[in-house]
Amino acid sequence: MARANPIQVQECLSGMDYPADKEEIINHAKDQGADEDVMQTLQQLPEQDYRTAADVSRAIGQIQ
Repeated sequence: MARANPIQVQECLSGMDYPADKEEIINHAKDQGADEDVMQTLQQLPEQDYRTAADVSRAIGQIQ
């Protein structure tokens, strides 16, 4: 499965209000026109609240 890099993800999360949960992050990325790789990557995020964009990037880095 392809994985988007954190830069691609952060571009899609531009303007995101934090804290946000996984569902809010996915919905925001979809509204921003995220591609399939970004959406698949976000679907793999753990169910939790993310306080900052850096939290999202860290979680993406931990996805195996």
